[in-house]
This record gives sequence, structure tokens and C-alpha cells, in this order.
Amino acid sequence: MITLKEALKLSKEELNEIKKEIAQKAKEKKELNAYIAMDEAGEGVPIAIKDNIQVDGWEVTCASKILKGYIAPYNATVIEKLKAFGLAPYGRTNMDEFAMGSTTESSCYGKTLNPKDTSRVPGGSSGGSAAAVAAGIAIAALGSDTGGSIRQPAAFCGIVGMKPTYGRVSRYGLAAYGSSLDQIGPMTQTVEDAAILYNIIAGYDPKDSTSARVEFRPVKLDTIRKSKIGIVPNYIKDASAAVQKAYDKAIEALQKEGHEIVEVKMHDAKYDIASYYITAMAEASTNLSRYDGVRYGYRAEAKSLKEMYKKTRSEGFGEEVKRRILLGTFVLSSGYYDAYYIKAQRARHLIKDEYNRVFEEVDLILSPVAPDVAYKFGELASPLQMYLSDVYTIGVNLAGLPAISLPVDEYKGLPVGLQLIGKAFDEQRLFEGALSLERGVR
Repeated sequence: MITLKEALKLSKEELNEIKKEIAQKAKEKKELNAYIAMDEAGEGVPIAIKDNIQVDGWEVTCASKILKGYIAPYNATVIEKLKAFGLAPYGRTNMDEFAMGSTTESSCYGKTLNPKDTSRVPGGSSGGSAAAVAAGIAIAALGSDTGGSIRQPAAFCGIVGMKPTYGRVSRYGLAAYGSSLDQIGPMTQTVEDAAILYNIIAGYDPKDSTSARVEFRPVKLDTIRKSKIGIVPNYIKDASAAVQKAYDKAIEALQKEGHEIVEVKMHDAKYDIASYYITAMAEASTNLSRYDGVRYGYRAEAKSLKEMYKKTRSEGFGEEVKRRILLGTFVLSSGYYDAYYIKAQRARHLIKDEYNRVFEEVDLILSPVAPDVAYKFGELASPLQMYLSDVYTIGVNLAGLPAISLPVDEYKGLPVGLQLIGKAFDEQRLFEGALSLERGVR
């Protein structure tokens, strides 16, 4: 598949031919279920869009029955930015329902398959975007990352996935899951393409109250500085042999590229999991209360208003979404708010403080993305196992930091991705390190 950098140089006629090729290839690979729908009408370089980002005139459902039939009345800010730069939203990609999951199995449209091995999950929740790019049926895509939902599917499918600093990319027009955690980001074939797409969508937006008033300077990759890169031995010990081998390979590649490797120690990541899942589920409970059958989307037949609310939400939401709403409502309820939610916020501050301490010593941190390569469908026996598999990604969201996942190695034909984590609003250094690592492992 042609890269984004190459596509930006093509004429209108050449782009139309590329769109036809993508549409044909997508039909041939329909079994992957990467796309929910496709739209070839837009003018410009085609970009796949996760089904929780508003595109004016499109049905946008967050892969949930409760939003079927809802037509977006406006464009998300990132879509306006794409169009202004000569890019066009091309198709809606499949996802875990309301971005709640790590496998893209909870979609009301059915699961997405991993193009590297169709017996395995593509990751989630941006699994459709990752699968489309990896299968060569998208030049690039947008995803969203609340606790690893860009980086983990990128690692499982062997592509590049980047989560910006919280507040760097506008959330206006992104269906909210965890409002203090969500970020839109690029999913691409190369680090350079990710930087190009990041530059297009980043920047302050007055429409988004969480948008950061921090000066934005586009990333430039003409010079790669040497960095101090932290490695965390107490983290890697819990990863699989395949991930540990990739970690060693990455360290060697970074050293050959001239970077300094520094060992750092961080807290047990079990605190990340506890803080994250209380915070995310509490915010999900609040954000999803708006889906009640009154204003938009699915409405169940009922004899009273109370019955309509109950039946709409019971029938409209899937099992995983209902589980998270119930848990979130519980931790926000009287008598439990202080015991759970307040403690989770205190832990979150400690996590952020620890990252700040580590970044006094180093410029970047090298970390696994997931404990192992993409697992087979049904391999995780319980929701708890799925939650625990996010151990390496969720701390980044709690601290609001930027991070990028890229393929480093292979294990039995399956990609092994690692991530670099950067200081807040230092995407320049993050992309420099990622490009250096990408070159070093080729």
C-alpha cells in the first residue's frame, strides 16, 4: 500500500485510482470485517475513521446497537482539519462497543479479524483501524486511545499507532468514554506517516474545553537527536519470552543508533490497573447516561417512560458496556465514592508524579505494549484477564503523556510491538526516538 507521504503528492486522478484499488481490495478481504461502511465520495487522500468520530452525514454508532440510525450532524474538529489539508474521511472502521474492550469482539457488527492471523484478535478498541492499515485497505487511519486503544491494536497488527499528549488533539466530535483519558491519534504504516497525520490533527481548539493552550509546533524529522532512554526491568519481567526478546532487540538497536540506555525503577503497575478501571468506568457511567432512547438512536417499545429507559438501555447496550456502567455507577454511589473513586484519583496523582520523577533522569521510556503477542479469540477466559492485559498502556493515559507503538520484531509470524513514552507535549522528541528505533530494527 502506498504511504501517506507518497499519497499527498498524487494528483486527483491518481487518488481516485487508489480509492478504487482500496475498495476492490476491501471487498476481497471482507471477512476481516475491518470496515463497517465505506464512502468513496470525499475529495482527497482517503483516511479510515474509527466509528466514534463524528463525520457530517455519516451514521456514527460507536459499534453499538443503541446508536444505530444516528446520523452525525457535524464534523469533529479532526475531520475539519483533515479536509483542510486535502485528506478525506473514507470509511467507518469497526471497534469495541463504545471503545470498551481490547479485542474488537464487543462490536454489534461482529468481530474484526487480525490480518496477520485470522484466528487471532486484532486488539482493541481501534481494531478495525489497525486491521485496515495492516491489511493494505487503508493508507492511514484515525483511532482513539483511552487506555491503549490505539497502541495495543497497532502492536498486534504490526503497524504504528500514536497517542498524543492529553489535550494536544481536539476531542470535539469524539464520542466520550473516559473524558479525562480519551485522545484521538494516528494509525499508520510508518513513523513518518504518523508524524504527518499528527501534525495535521494537532493544535488548540476553542470548541474543546479540555484542549490545551500550549503552543503547537509541527514535528520535524530532519534531525534526530541522541536521547537518554529509560528501561524498566521490573516491568519487563512479567512479559512473555517473545516480548522480552523484542525488548532486548530494541535496546541493542537504540544503542547502535547512539542513544544512552538508563535503567529506571517504577512502581508496581497493579496500581495503574486499579486507578484506571475505577476512573474509566466512573466516567463511562456518567458519559453513557445520555443514551436513554429519548434524544437519538435506538428506542425500545414500552408502556411507560421508566420502562422505555430500562428496556432501551438493556437491549441497546452490549454485555461489556453494561458491566462497565454498573461498576462505574457503583464506585460513584453514596458510601463508595470516597472509598473507591477518591482513592483512585489520589493514586492517579502519584502515578503522574512518578512519571515526572523518571523524566527528570531520561528523555523517553521504552516499554512493552502488551504482555504477549495477539492472542487467539476466546483465549482470555474472563473480563478480568482482558483488563489485566492493559497493564503496560493505561499508566500513560492516567498521566496524560504521549506514546507511540511500533513493530520491533516477529514471533512465529506475529508482530511484536513496543512503545516509547515521552514527556507531556514533547511529541518532537518522541517521534525522533521512534524513527530512530524504526530504522534500527529494520
